[in-house]
Amino acid sequence: MKLAIKTCTLDMPFEQMLDFCVEQRIAALEIGTGNWSGAPHIDLDLLVRDEAARVKWYDAIRAHGLELCALNCSGNPLAYEHDMDVTKKTFELARMLGVKKIVMMSGLPTGCKGDKTPVWITTSWPPETQKILDYQWNEVAIPAWKEIVQMAADCGVEKIALENHGMQLVYNPETLLRLREAVGPMVGMNLDPSHLFWMGGDPIEAARVLGEHGAIYHIHGKDSRTERRYIGPNGVLDTKPIDAFARRSWNYVAVGAGHGAQWWKEFFSVVRMSGYDEEISLEMEDLTLSMLDGHLASLRVLREALEIG
Repeated sequence: MKLAIKTCTLDMPFEQMLDFCVEQRIAALEIGTGNWSGAPHIDLDLLVRDEAARVKWYDAIRAHGLELCALNCSGNPLAYEHDMDVTKKTFELARMLGVKKIVMMSGLPTGCKGDKTPVWITTSWPPETQKILDYQWNEVAIPAWKEIVQMAADCGVEKIALENHGMQLVYNPETLLRLREAVGPMVGMNLDPSHLFWMGGDPIEAARVLGEHGAIYHIHGKDSRTERRYIGPNGVLDTKPIDAFARRSWNYVAVGAGHGAQWWKEFFSVVRMSGYDEEISLEMEDLTLSMLDGHLASLRVLREALEIG
């Protein structure tokens, strides 16, 4: 396995970010191109239209001995036209650079025709939830994703790794496999343990299920922790903003602050057993630490778990 990093949360200029990655023995980069990423290390429009700028940007990555393992355009292509526009441009840039893997989220449709707000159904009652799910899956998501898959294939993309994030139509192995059955093996999972932790799932068991279908396409090294005192009385569903971390039932934390190196060693071992031996991409969103300290703490645990000296 290779240690990678999703660079969006590295608050550094492009060249400084590359130097940091070399210093930290990172092998590969996952670059956010827009939508829900501020895309601090790429100008997507410029690189798509300007060959000289594109070559200069990519040459800088390779000159540092780094690989570009994936482009990430996570957004909601099922509800927002702008997000689909960024997705199309990301596919096009992937074609130009020869990148074969795109990291995305599945998106989330509105609840009915004419509505403007995406709706995430998390319970089976009252009965209208089933009508909403039927509309979201069969009238919106499956037809749209068939088009997205074809668009990606036309650009030479081989894998779309969908993150199992909340407020998405695909948020766990079961929903990923439902979409995959409908649109084909272009889509697999970006298995992010942090989301399954707070939802009450087991990422190790998820890896085994996904491995049976050859459906692990990417992994985010990201941790979360349920919080004593708050989760007991309130459960895991928590709508307080992420920066209200002192009062939430769960939080994203630096790798190791929720689950230690021993857990990550077992996870990576099972992931290998399940057929995945590619990049582990750090995503750091612990707001209790500085940007730099959070990345350094997470990288120490990931290097230990991956046995990178």
